[in-house]
Order: sequence, then structure tokens, then C-alpha cells
Amino acid sequence: MVELRNEDPRAFKHFMRMPPAMFDEVVQRLTPRLTKQDTNYRASLEPGLKVAITLRHLASGNTYRNMQYAWRVPHNTISVVVREVVKAIIEEYTDELLFCPTTEQGWRDLADQWYQRWNFPHTVGAIDGKHVACKCPPNSGSEFYNYKGFYSVILFAMVDADYRFTYIDVSGNGSSSDAQIYNESDLHRGLDQNRIHAFPQPDPLPNDHQDVPYFIVGDDAFSLRTYLMKPYSNRNLTHEERIFNYRLSRARRVVENAFGILANRFQILLTTMQHHHETVRTIVEACCILHNLMRTRYPVLQNRLVDRAQPDGNLQPGAWREGQNLEDTIVVQGPNTASRLVDWQERMVAIN
Repeated sequence: MVELRNEDPRAFKHFMRMPPAMFDEVVQRLTPRLTKQDTNYRASLEPGLKVAITLRHLASGNTYRNMQYAWRVPHNTISVVVREVVKAIIEEYTDELLFCPTTEQGWRDLADQWYQRWNFPHTVGAIDGKHVACKCPPNSGSEFYNYKGFYSVILFAMVDADYRFTYIDVSGNGSSSDAQIYNESDLHRGLDQNRIHAFPQPDPLPNDHQDVPYFIVGDDAFSLRTYLMKPYSNRNLTHEERIFNYRLSRARRVVENAFGILANRFQILLTTMQHHHETVRTIVEACCILHNLMRTRYPVLQNRLVDRAQPDGNLQPGAWREGQNLEDTIVVQGPNTASRLVDWQERMVAIN
């Protein structure tokens, strides 16, 4: 394996195409939470190294035992480091990056973004759920076993028009449905009881005079409400209803794109995570926060990852669908050529 321990941790920022300045920001802000005192037996790990190890684990999904030789850090120490760093990320960035608007103008700005980008007015968010595979927790029975045939925890999320997460709930187990998790969430209680702070009152749609409530959009799994819009059932639809379904689906697709970008960037979410299920929830939450951080700090750099609608109405797939963000970690299969005098670069070319 290539020696990595003595390298500058910023060399690993390309795991998620993270700019060096952003890596430095994360390390600087987490340093007070990650700094430990040296002892007579060993020197503590540097905060930058801890962050780099954690980013490698999140971005590649490699196991601790596979990582320990490259980093010269024991696998049991890496397990402690990863939990420590993801908790520090949550504590440091949650209030700044993962929140719903607290003013009426903030909600209206969200609705304006949906209207300008996706041509669907009065929308303040799109909701959906994603299963994150994990090992079967002990003595859990079928509680974590989902209808797709594997064990999982569920990430339920609401996103804005720019693929940023504004609300997440990772408390759901695999046997639950998206609608069940939503019905038990703070988001549903707040909308149903009209307790969302500064949520805008109904007003007319563009070029109309009848008041219409502001709402979130979801798929057929959710119940139709004045604050939740879903498509018409696909039976005997009129031309106008088909247009409505098309525009609503185009808006709702934003949350599916957000999940795709998240899983492509943090490929640990594409593996069967071998952590304790509570650690899985913590890791998923930290990944959502890092996703928001990259979307907020460097939106132009991230825009090539997302799907884009062309002027003719066709969809141009984003780079997240290609699944290529870790070319340096791809294993090359082939004969043993170590004893032959061939160019090093030719022997290390990864198959895309």
C-alpha cells in the first residue's frame, strides 16, 4: 500500500472533490473539539489527520481494517476517531447549515426559488425517504428489515430548490414506511397544527386572485393535505392534470437528486454499514451536513453533479448518476507485473 500517514491531510480533499480551503475550514473549526492531550505512552492524533481519516471512510466506504495499514492507525482507534469526528461535525455545523427558515420572508424566498427554478409556485420543500443499509442489530427481529429485502435505517428529508437539506429525520427503522415516519415527525405535527414558526399565510398564485396555501410536495406514499401536494392518480387524466403531474414530479425529483448526490459523494451510504445502528444514524446526519456545507460554500463547483433541464424540456443527467468520485480507490484487476520494468503510471491506471 502507498504510505499516507506522513502526507498533508489536505491531499485527501479530492475524495469528495472538496476544495482545499473548505477542508482547512472544517479542520480549523473542529480542532477545539478534536484536540486531545499527549500522554507519556503516546502522542495524540492531529485533528487534521482525524478529519482526513473520517472523510476517507465516508467517501469510500472502506472498512476500518482495510484502512488501518494505509494510515498506520489501528482499526479500533479509527472506529473511535470516526465517531468522534462525525459528532463534532454535527455539534459544530447543525445550527448553521441544517435548519428551516425562521421568518416569513425566509419561507417566501424558498417558494420563489422553487417557482424560478422548477416552475412550481408556493412550494417550500420536497420530501422523501431513503433506506440506508446496515447490519442486523442484535435482538431486533424484523424491526429493521425493509420491503426491499435488507436491513436498514431510513433517512427522511425535506430539501429546498437548490438540493440542500432543510429538515432530516434519521430515527426511522427499515420496517417503517416513509408516510409512517413523516406522520410521526415534528415536521408533520408542525404543519398539521399550524405551529411552524412564521409559516406564510395563503395568498394568490401568479396571475390569479384566489388565495392558495403554501405547501410541500411528495409522492403517492403521502396523504393529500392543504399543506402537502401529491400527483393525481394515473387513471383517466385530463390534459391539465397530466401537465400538473409533470410539473409536480419535476419539482419532487429534486429530493431524489439530493439523495443521489449524497450517496455518490459519500459512498459509505451505498454499502451495508457494519456500525451500530445509532452510529449509522449519526454518520448519515453528518453526511447531510457536509453535503449542505459543500452546496453552500461552493455551489458552482457542485452544479455539474445535478440534473439540469434543457431549453427543449429534455433532462440532462448530472454527474452523480455516473458514480465516479473515487477513481483513486478503484481496485485494478490484472496479472502481477511488479517484477517487470514498466512505467509506474501505466501499471496504476484505474479502470473507470
